Amino acid sequence: MRYDKITGIDKPLSKLVYGTATPILFAALSEDAPFDNIDAAYKLLDSVTASGINTFDCAAHYGEQILGRWMEERDSRENCIVITKCAHPNQWRQRVTSFDILADIHDSLKKLRTDYVDIYMLHRDNPEVPVGEIVDTLNKLYDKGMIKVFGGSNWTHERIEAANEYAAKHNLMPFTVSSPNFGLAEQVNDPWVADAKFGPGCVTVSGPENKAARDWYEKNNISVFAYSSLARGLFSGAFKSSEPEKAKQIMDEPGILGYFCDRNIERLKRCEELAGKKGYTVPQIALAWVLNQKMPVFALSSPINAEQLNANSAACDIILTEEEIKYLNLE
Repeated sequence: MRYDKITGIDKPLSKLVYGTATPILFAALSEDAPFDNIDAAYKLLDSVTASGINTFDCAAHYGEQILGRWMEERDSRENCIVITKCAHPNQWRQRVTSFDILADIHDSLKKLRTDYVDIYMLHRDNPEVPVGEIVDTLNKLYDKGMIKVFGGSNWTHERIEAANEYAAKHNLMPFTVSSPNFGLAEQVNDPWVADAKFGPGCVTVSGPENKAARDWYEKNNISVFAYSSLARGLFSGAFKSSEPEKAKQIMDEPGILGYFCDRNIERLKRCEELAGKKGYTVPQIALAWVLNQKMPVFALSSPINAEQLNANSAACDIILTEEEIKYLNLE
């Protein structure tokens, strides 16, 4: 496993981040979940740390409860870096407000059974809300020691730049992290189009049209936590590029909507070719592509067993040449 540092976090972070939105962890979500569900969740989380991963991604509506219980029972809070997110819209309204940010952090801390969050992010953006209001609110939480660093998930780099310009003018802490979609696959549609009902939905920095965003992250040294780095199973290795109909049977609806297209199937084919030549698997090559980028990037993935976890961890050591990176990306 490779690790990297982020200013403001006193421990190195694993370059692979464990995404907790998995069926096994969802099954253990409630406080009265059956023992078998809790046991399976704990075994999975134990396997995560055994693979070398020490960084966990969750949000107000997934992962927090079971992660908090596990950290408390394993007495492992100080060994873990916790990312959680706030202000996700609901079916009634937008929630990118000071009130909701402050309310969500108290709920998250209670569920996580801790008194601080390492990395706190807005889950969505609302461009109608001035960035100053958001930066001021997050700095209040920072000043109280409730969060260590903060940023935005599904925020454009232009909005982050505006937030950081406000922070600089007012001598405040800026955004230092971001979590857009990023991976070898282009995001051709918003996977969670229903979430965009009350404003902007998913933001991606994948694909040739988003090179300016990637250059901006590299120039400003803002760490990217890339969600759906394996395109929600497109690069899982569960099917081949020659089996597009099988892909549609295996991938979930957001995955099909967001990533299933001819160009991405061609990328899958090239992953298969390179994996065969180098002696690796398709997901290992796809993860290596993410981790070999010039911008500072951490890759989120959600393996469901120790074998997958260990295989993904090995991807951290794969070095791809510039020619291989371009070949995989159809350049």
